[in-house]
Amino acid sequence: MITSFADWLVFRILGLSASTLFGSAVHFFVYDTIKIFFLLVTIIFIVSFIRTYFPPERTRAILSHKRTYIGNILAALLGIVTPFCTCSAIPLFLGFIEAGIPLGVTFSFLVSSPMINEVALVMLWGMFGWKIAVIYIFSGLVIAIISGIVIGMLKVETLVETIVHKTPACCAAVPGQTSFRERVDFAKSYTLDILKKIAIYVLIGIGLGAWIHGYVPADFLAQYAGKDKWFAVPLATLIGIPLYSNAAGVIPMVKALVEKGVGLGTALAFMMAVTGLSLPEFLILKKVMKVKLILIFASIVGVGIMFTGYLFNLVIK
Repeated sequence: MITSFADWLVFRILGLSASTLFGSAVHFFVYDTIKIFFLLVTIIFIVSFIRTYFPPERTRAILSHKRTYIGNILAALLGIVTPFCTCSAIPLFLGFIEAGIPLGVTFSFLVSSPMINEVALVMLWGMFGWKIAVIYIFSGLVIAIISGIVIGMLKVETLVETIVHKTPACCAAVPGQTSFRERVDFAKSYTLDILKKIAIYVLIGIGLGAWIHGYVPADFLAQYAGKDKWFAVPLATLIGIPLYSNAAGVIPMVKALVEKGVGLGTALAFMMAVTGLSLPEFLILKKVMKVKLILIFASIVGVGIMFTGYLFNLVIK
């Protein structure tokens, strides 16, 4: 249905030709924009409704008295349904520490929250299919869980800075609603708020993806970042660290890169580095932890990302 509409709009109404680079790029943009925004509205509404059952206080309570490994698993899972931005994850991270939750458990949450969220799920599902989305989420959860366990074993609590913090409005806005109507109203409001925040990233990302799709020669990037290039995954991870974006902005580019011959694992490693190991995130983390802990955190997560990239390149044909 979406394909038919995109064909009608681009090729009949706008009069563009499918055989031209510009026509191909515009069709890519129209089709992916409609599909992604439809999925975003649907999934974000569902996930934000679920979030009403997990305000910060309840989340802390769930994790407070659990054995370490169980806590890591729960923290990583809860990261999926919490706010996806770092500005929200870090105050919750500090709140977990103050509540007596083990440091390793809080790191499992800190890795999971920005990397695996409803936006990433929707866009990966829409662009690569549900199997790739599920595998990505599973690999992200494994990275979050193992990273937290390793950091917990290192006993680095002394490397966390003691600061006074406030939970931002985007976190505090999840009250303990009791009625179905209140939960639905919150889900509507949250969905609109998220769409306002990420719409520009989605459009820019799809626009860049459309340009790559229409104008970058086929197999050009495969010469440098194909799945047979051993250096492609670590290089993509390093390139992603200085950048700042979220899943909404980077996944459309991932799709276009894969279409041009870049290994899926390489492209996903780039995406994971941008969303989970970005330099701006480290600058924010500097306020709550010492540089040594940031380097430990980045190294452990970076190794996990590169392992995932190599694994995807190996098993996804």
